Amino acid sequence: MRSIWIAALIAYFGLPVWAQKQVQTNEEFVTFDAPGAGTASGQGTVVRSLNPTGTATGEYYDSNVAVHGFIRNADGTITTLDVPGASNTNGQGTFPRTINPSGEIAGFYYDASHLTIDGFIRDTYGTIVTLPGTLPISINPRGDTTGTDSGQHGFVRDRDGNITRFDVGPIGTFPQSINPSGEITGYFADFSFIPRGFVRGSDGEITTFDVGPANTTGTFPMSIGPQGVIAGFYLDSSGKTRGFVREKNGEITTFDAGPLDTTVTSMNSAGEVTGYYFASNGPAQGFVRRDNGEITSFRVPQAGGPFFGDGTLPRSINPGGHDVAGFYTDAIGSYHGFLRMPQQSKDTKTN
Repeated sequence: MRSIWIAALIAYFGLPVWAQKQVQTNEEFVTFDAPGAGTASGQGTVVRSLNPTGTATGEYYDSNVAVHGFIRNADGTITTLDVPGASNTNGQGTFPRTINPSGEIAGFYYDASHLTIDGFIRDTYGTIVTLPGTLPISINPRGDTTGTDSGQHGFVRDRDGNITRFDVGPIGTFPQSINPSGEITGYFADFSFIPRGFVRGSDGEITTFDVGPANTTGTFPMSIGPQGVIAGFYLDSSGKTRGFVREKNGEITTFDAGPLDTTVTSMNSAGEVTGYYFASNGPAQGFVRRDNGEITSFRVPQAGGPFFGDGTLPRSINPGGHDVAGFYTDAIGSYHGFLRMPQQSKDTKTN
């Protein structure tokens, strides 16, 4: 699908801002592997989300490449999360995608009995509710969940279980993030299969937007903060990905974290953005962009990998302490989780 979208891009928007001030800070990395994670290429531990208490969730791939969810507490203890009835065949299993401040987790799993992909929500007591025909991607502090259903419609589910479906575009609607007040951002595909951004208010009103001339560049909003500020990335006319921040009033600032592709993955309540970028032919590097535009680059010391796209891959930024969680690939292409805590020591810890 990416190749279709890139082929459709015909215009360039904005001026490069790679000249923005870049800073380097002392930092501490904690790297970890879920018990039972495989060690071969394409196996290992993938972190998806981090909450303010330092609890992380994601999935790990075992030596048979079956997929299991996990929860890692701030003290380093790790618990496996498998939805009952989930398939354990090659590449299938349980995929947590998001965790809110109270520890509620949402994601999806492969149902072995019905040969379907269904959603789930796990509460703080460990009780799991399944959501047939949905792929939850984000859960807010009050337990509202958003994502895409099996018909590629957007949906929002309140904590009482009421589901509202909505469509933004003609091809598919793909929510990515829901904030504490219930505002949702994500992207949809138009008739030309070009992804475009949207924000859905808590009252259901939908506004679409493009970073660049309308209908010519691909826009991928990834995160929405409490004040309605949105962060994401877009494709310019050359196919290069660049970051953006969209204010509540619609004002958009674009940025490049490095000389090549910049991919935004998450934003915290303070407006700090994380993601990764590429420089020359090296592995991916992580970054944090503060709300004043200042960018800090970082990499996990052990990160490398044999394939394009390998390296340091942040997925989530903590709203409390600016901690970043994600995963990295090692020299042979296996996955490992990491936590980055800035302005501490440069020693790397493993547990």
